[in-house]
Amino acid sequence: MKISYSAPAKVILSGEHSVVFGKPAFVSALDLRLRFTLWEEKKNQEKEKSIQIIEKSVKEYLQNKKIRYEDKIYAYSIQSDIPIGRGLGSSAALGVAGAAAFLEFYTGKEFSRDEINMVAYSVEKYFHKNPSGVDPSTSCFGGLIYYRKEFEFLKQISALTFKIPRHIENKLFLIDTGKPLETTAVMIESVGKLYNKEPAMTENVLNEMEKITKRMVLSIIKEDELFFRDCLFKNEILLEKLNIVSRKAKKIIKNLSQYGTGKITGGGGKKAGSGIILFLAEDEQKMRSYCVSNDIPVLKFIHSHEGVKKESL
Repeated sequence: MKISYSAPAKVILSGEHSVVFGKPAFVSALDLRLRFTLWEEKKNQEKEKSIQIIEKSVKEYLQNKKIRYEDKIYAYSIQSDIPIGRGLGSSAALGVAGAAAFLEFYTGKEFSRDEINMVAYSVEKYFHKNPSGVDPSTSCFGGLIYYRKEFEFLKQISALTFKIPRHIENKLFLIDTGKPLETTAVMIESVGKLYNKEPAMTENVLNEMEKITKRMVLSIIKEDELFFRDCLFKNEILLEKLNIVSRKAKKIIKNLSQYGTGKITGGGGKKAGSGIILFLAEDEQKMRSYCVSNDIPVLKFIHSHEGVKKESL
């Protein structure tokens, strides 16, 4: 018997990196999904390291909670629409869908989203060393998430009931500046080093990002496109001060500024690409023309209200 779960990608609307330092992040799930399928197998096969990590995390959780389970040999498959290494949470979606599938596979029971998220967060720590936890939380619960982690034992995960207004969502796009050479863990470490070197400046940027994050939430509630655009613009300036945006990505953002407003979303990158730009287009046709001429991939932003879910087979 096969067990299959899927989980969505995510995009940080505001608060990347500052969320690692106890500030809030405002995040949306995306209508790009990863599907993870498990089934029992007679012979053990070589597994990817990421799958071994998910398996280990699930077993540790079940043992710590003293939940009985049956250890079984398995095979698996992964199907994904999510671009890898672009700051859209592909590893978090794998962790969430994988955790849900393994939990049921070993116990024969479906687990709550809170339990799946706990396991997925431990998986994320293997992947990214010091993650905030916002990626698996958004992938797990879906919709719009307001997230803050004060300490390991104190997290606020608020699933917001409102949606991105259609007139704003219709203008939003995901523009690919290229895969960063650095991992998310390296970029998080880089901001940490900047904090140690220039604490006053970095603290000021993080505090300003918190204000922008709260303003962006208000812009969605008020359905105010101009307010939302201003938040995007100011957020990008702050991210550049944290030195997480490459020269290549800055050039793309500058050249596209005549057609709209954009910011890097996710961990970023310094040496080559910086992942995805969240872009609010004022002239979609000219924006697309520029991207086609410069061989820059573009995806439509489509918000998802669904988090992790069991898939029928």
